[in-house]
Amino acid sequence: MTNKEKISDEGGTTHFGFRSVAEDEKEFLVRGVFDSVAPKYDIMNDLMSLGAHRLWKSAFLDWLAPRPGITLLDVGGGTGDIAFGFLGRGGDKVQVVDINKEMLACGRDRATDKGILDGISWTCGDAEKLPVEDNSVDAFTIAFCIRNVTHIENALSEARRVLKPGGRFMCLEFSRVAWPILDKIYDTYSFQVLPQLGKWVAGDAEAYQYLAESIRRFPDQDTFAEMITDAGLDQVKYRNLSGGIVAIHSAWRI
Repeated sequence: MTNKEKISDEGGTTHFGFRSVAEDEKEFLVRGVFDSVAPKYDIMNDLMSLGAHRLWKSAFLDWLAPRPGITLLDVGGGTGDIAFGFLGRGGDKVQVVDINKEMLACGRDRATDKGILDGISWTCGDAEKLPVEDNSVDAFTIAFCIRNVTHIENALSEARRVLKPGGRFMCLEFSRVAWPILDKIYDTYSFQVLPQLGKWVAGDAEAYQYLAESIRRFPDQDTFAEMITDAGLDQVKYRNLSGGIVAIHSAWRI
């Protein structure tokens, strides 16, 4: 992928993993993936990352540094990990927006089980057309979601729109492995082991084949940082975790 290549191709098509599909079809296909895996999503996260996703999300929240009085919009936050961590670390209020109703239902159930009833709301909505007012939130987070949207540039523009001046944008996403030896091991794991785990645990090998493919189609760290800048956000920085398997991008609305 070249530095300025957009996720969508010319002619009204985009990618769904390694397949080329009509732009208006991708949302339906992605929703189907997460409808399928929602009941086992959290278990699969632990299995497929060997628990590392918990450390990644902890590092993400460390950099965000929640504090009293800060409101958060967590986009694609379905089952609630970032929202719960934000509140647990002193954040004020969080609105979780996710396009997938099954994921939101899992998140609400988890919140009830944890006794988290105040300071959190759940909204079904599209990252490219957020049901949120302009200049209304202090922080915007999106974790393991943005690679699934049809037009990444639209989701980034929406992030800028809803942030208050001085607000913080943060993204946690699978990225480009920086270590050559790890890269080969990771490829083998992603395309041979991960779909089998999906089949055995979630009953859906194809969903996890798509997830592995979608990671490979996502822009590398520097390209994504340029896209964030192009959306009008400033002071863009990123940090690699686990050798670049995932990366955290941070930016500010000035």
